[in-house]
Amino acid sequence: MDNYTPLNCDLYDYLEIACMHGYRLKVEMIDGTAFEGRPVTTRTAPSKEEFLQFADGLDEVRMDQMLAITPLDDGASFGRVELGNSFCAT
Repeated sequence: MDNYTPLNCDLYDYLEIACMHGYRLKVEMIDGTAFEGRPVTTRTAPSKEEFLQFADGLDEVRMDQMLAITPLDDGASFGRVELGNSFCAT
């Protein structure tokens, strides 16, 4: 896989909100695939790659491979958020 590029710092809030509230998300990946899952936490590897971890027996997803997230729960505090190509300036 390519070198990791951190997401735009402002977008982490949406991932944290989804974890805190237990939102079920539709996750669109940059490779064109999509899946639904409930994120539970984030993880930073020793290599500094960052991952979103899911319940429901799903694997974790490297954050820079996500294109967009959309909460599927009624009353969610945000709608579809595009993550792809929104990276932190380093």
